[in-house]
Amino acid sequence: MTSSLFEAPTIQAPSPLAERMRPQRLEDVVGHSEVLREGGFLRVALSQDALVSMIFWGPPGTGKTTLARLVANSTKAHFERFSAVLGGVKEIRVIVAAARQRLGLSGRRTVLFVDEIHRFNKSQQDAFLPHVEDGTLTLIGATTENPSFALNSALLSRCRVIRLEPHQPDDLALLLERALSDEERGLGHLKLTAAAEVLAALSRAADGDARRALSHLEQVATHAARMQRPLDLKLARETLGATTLRHDRAGDAHYDVVSAFIKSLRGSDPDAALYYMARLLEGGDDPRFICRRLIIFAAEDVGNADPRALSVAVNAMQAFQMIGMPEGRIILGQACTYLATAPKSNASYKAIDAAIAAVRETGSLAVPDKLKNAPTALMKAMGHSDGYAYPHDHPGGVVPKERYLPDGLDGRRFYDPKPHGYERHIRERLGRWRGGDQSDDQSDE
Repeated sequence: MTSSLFEAPTIQAPSPLAERMRPQRLEDVVGHSEVLREGGFLRVALSQDALVSMIFWGPPGTGKTTLARLVANSTKAHFERFSAVLGGVKEIRVIVAAARQRLGLSGRRTVLFVDEIHRFNKSQQDAFLPHVEDGTLTLIGATTENPSFALNSALLSRCRVIRLEPHQPDDLALLLERALSDEERGLGHLKLTAAAEVLAALSRAADGDARRALSHLEQVATHAARMQRPLDLKLARETLGATTLRHDRAGDAHYDVVSAFIKSLRGSDPDAALYYMARLLEGGDDPRFICRRLIIFAAEDVGNADPRALSVAVNAMQAFQMIGMPEGRIILGQACTYLATAPKSNASYKAIDAAIAAVRETGSLAVPDKLKNAPTALMKAMGHSDGYAYPHDHPGGVVPKERYLPDGLDGRRFYDPKPHGYERHIRERLGRWRGGDQSDDQSDE
């Protein structure tokens, strides 16, 4: 067969280093010692060829697809790969029909690997469910999203979830060292060496992602060979430039950092709170989102223990909107440290929830007549406002032991001030008033 003059010859592009260095055996996998330990669930399942449906859940570059391939190589079952991005229910039906025929004719099971399974909609997930239940398919899914939210409960209940954590820098450094010396699949043909500090820097820059670490090494090593320069820290920094954090503003990891930020504020640790706030800022979160969280925190967790906290948070948001980044980070830093070091009380937060619960429990209780408005003669004749005592006519501006709650809620207490911060003064004042003492408190600051 002759080729046309207009047909370009086919050139096979080399595979990326991360693909070439993909482990061929479980023993080659770095990290994940808890998942891959001897006697652990996955090791036993593979050694006995007794796979169950499972979901590999973890950030990018943690080895989800690699482990799925190793599972495929170790099982006697037929292995089928399916993309949740490219395939649909029609393709699922074809796979199921073939799996059922294979099981009936030869007794051979089918393991179906679904990459990015979180991209399946409900109907696609439902299409899998009966065939996972009856054993026609053993499902292995890979996802970067929390399976509790990404998968429906029926499918999730039939799968073993295996959490893969980001790689540690030492594990990535070992992986890079292997790639640099491997002449068959790696970069050994370049005859380059790298000091431990270079591998450590590349590992840190990868932020737990093995694919990113190998990609960084490939870029730096190729540049070093091309320029005939040693693979050192200076060249690595020149080649890679600024690194980015692993942070998905809409994903599960985002909410983990937000949760850590709020809990550090609540725990009165300004250093941790600043760190997690910096993570959010460097990860690309909208600073206005952080401002809103600070305002909510000031009311929910500081409350009247320091009434100024809410003003600080609101002012911080207003000031940030006027200034913007990068100087706005200073405003956020001040608000963060103020709230972290303020006395804490959730009494107001608990009080409004208790009051709402009482309303839902008791319904629309009648307002006491003495508290009703009486703008007309008729309403006055009906007894509205009768018996109302005007607080400003009494010492201290308080009517001793006056009742304001409706009948049925008399004596109920929703607000219970904490005995610290400014709320200590409120607690003492309420105690005096409820006991009938009308004296004013001149010690408040």
